[in-house]
Amino acid sequence: MTFLDDHELADTDPARSERAPDDWVELLSLPGPGRDEALARLHRLLLKAAGHQVSQMLSRLPAIGQARREDMVNQAADEAMVAVLGKLSSFQGRSQFTTWAYKFGILHAAVEVRRNLWRNREVPLESLAEPAAVGTSPEQLAEAADFSQAVSRAIDQVLTPHQRRVVLALLVDEVPVDVLADRLGSTRNALYKTLHDARGRLRTRLTVAGYLSQPLRGR
Repeated sequence: MTFLDDHELADTDPARSERAPDDWVELLSLPGPGRDEALARLHRLLLKAAGHQVSQMLSRLPAIGQARREDMVNQAADEAMVAVLGKLSSFQGRSQFTTWAYKFGILHAAVEVRRNLWRNREVPLESLAEPAAVGTSPEQLAEAADFSQAVSRAIDQVLTPHQRRVVLALLVDEVPVDVLADRLGSTRNALYKTLHDARGRLRTRLTVAGYLSQPLRGR
């Protein structure tokens, strides 16, 4: 069974491309030399994804040294590797396996960067770029942008100043709840209650605007 390099997957004929995702899942699932090679190639792909995301998010933060960036990349790639292997059964072949796996590298890198920066509280998170979008069509990107704008409008229009601050800190900037509670002189439970109420207001506004479906009766 031939294992294809990441860039080669997109360049093969349609029949070979259709078999490629199955090859990945099979190779990663069965013991033997093929699995070892697949694991090594997958880890290199995740290192590439994590490196891209860390570089993007820290591009405006030159004070973060190269050694620390490499630590973030390696940690994110390792965590993404565990996540991918744990979710192999959920891969449905709707996209290239490498595109599917690449997203794990990006998401775990974004989490790792934010976790590191908040741990030392060195920089404000508003200076960080958002995780890059991968493997989405122009239509999906347009829909996501429209929904994002609707959420932003709802946050501005229906939330109290305190609710807005808590939502942006916890959900957008991903500030740890303990850190936010300390800064606001509040408690975890109080912040979770504020977040719950704010989500209810946002859900109602987005439902009325047609972005979310009506909840089923009885829920």
